[in-house]
Amino acid sequence: MAIMIKTTDITRKYQMGTETVHALNGVSININKGEYVAFMGPSGSGKSTLMNIIGCLDTPTGGTYILNENDVSHLSENELAEIRNREIGFVFQTFNLLPRATSLENVALPLIYAGYGRDDREEKALQALDNVSLGDRASHKPNELSGGQRQRVAIARALVNNPSIILADEPTGNLDSKTSYDIMDLFQKLHDAGNTIIMVTHEEDIARYAHRIVRLRDGLIESDTVNSDVKRAEVV
Repeated sequence: MAIMIKTTDITRKYQMGTETVHALNGVSININKGEYVAFMGPSGSGKSTLMNIIGCLDTPTGGTYILNENDVSHLSENELAEIRNREIGFVFQTFNLLPRATSLENVALPLIYAGYGRDDREEKALQALDNVSLGDRASHKPNELSGGQRQRVAIARALVNNPSIILADEPTGNLDSKTSYDIMDLFQKLHDAGNTIIMVTHEEDIARYAHRIVRLRDGLIESDTVNSDVKRAEVV
């Protein structure tokens, strides 16, 4: 299977006043196309820093990061932004929706940056909403939606550009248990359809939906194991 993500000896240091924080201390990991991976670890373990580097939101201090056979370790901000828009769909814990925009307008936002015309944007955004069973909420604003519906809008926005990778940062962190399982059911279907998914979570029961679990501690990979007991959502 094709390697989509390859990091080699990635380090990331931050300067906090006079103190140097070593967020990543030499992380090497390969992720194949079509994998479903969960990053886990305590606060300060480096899992979010690794996610940010993989998502081209940050660059490493040292080491190399190859994404789809392109070295993206030391690109400029503009080059990283172009890759993010083309290759990566983000799903955040806090949804990050524009409060005054409709569901359709929120989902269509990445298509503006990609240069699509209005008609094409609306068609693609509506299709993405249909794919998460929210086509009938296209004209609703975030405050008219439940938490689960808002996260589905965020997932539709992440998918609208047909990205190579879906990155989900604590995607169920603001949701109750039942809604969390509904969202994981949706991720399960996205993975079944061939999408590559990388998820950061601190919840063991949510991580069990992934097929591979990578645990970080003190900026290093503590373990990297295949999940032999994948949790499947109960599809009603």
